[in-house]
Amino acid sequence: MRSIVCIPTYNERENILRMIDAVHAVVPDTHVLVIDDGSPDGTSQLVAERRAIDERVHLITRSGKLGLGTAYCAGFAYALEQGFDLILQMDADFSHDPKDLLRLLEEIANYDLVIGSRYIQGVNVINWPMSRLLLSWFANLYTRVITGMPVADATGGFKCYRSDVLRKIDLTKIRSNGYAFQIEMNYKAWRSGARVHEIPIIFMDRVHGVSKMSKNIVYEAAFLVWKLKLTTIFTFGRA
Repeated sequence: MRSIVCIPTYNERENILRMIDAVHAVVPDTHVLVIDDGSPDGTSQLVAERRAIDERVHLITRSGKLGLGTAYCAGFAYALEQGFDLILQMDADFSHDPKDLLRLLEEIANYDLVIGSRYIQGVNVINWPMSRLLLSWFANLYTRVITGMPVADATGGFKCYRSDVLRKIDLTKIRSNGYAFQIEMNYKAWRSGARVHEIPIIFMDRVHGVSKMSKNIVYEAAFLVWKLKLTTIFTFGRA
């Protein structure tokens, strides 16, 4: 089955070529799609140069910083148009270990969505301050309680989808970003009947570059879970 990894970028010049090399060292046949939001540091130029000599590398260049959610949706739409069967997503900053791609691809043989989970076996996060770790852990508990979705790490961004799952989701209607985007995609996949499975990973906070986390991302996720809950009740008459 043909597979592709979608990696959104904004000012990831220090990381992106190393990440592409690391992905291909683990899964040589898997393609890499970089969705760059007009990085002023020249990230897209580096990827374009690599793409010219490596047909496994793809690039979408967008006009500006349009958000993580829309970047992933653009990547997913491209992957579906190109006929890829397995569509993965991960960060460019090495907070997700490329070696775990092989595990995601192995597990997807029996499921429709496989999530690399920081919380399925205890707490596996390195280099986060306690305040951010607690925020993330309680955000996931909050999400499970409100939505009923049986996922320990609904906000994580390291995943593998079967293409059939993404085809059931109207990507043009996804407007959320950050934590909220991950929650919304997981929820819509789960509600569509997808077989969802989590595998434990170790999450390492980025070493190079600057985190994109903000208070707005947290607020958006907090309100989204209620929107999903209420939409489901009004649509199906039950949670």
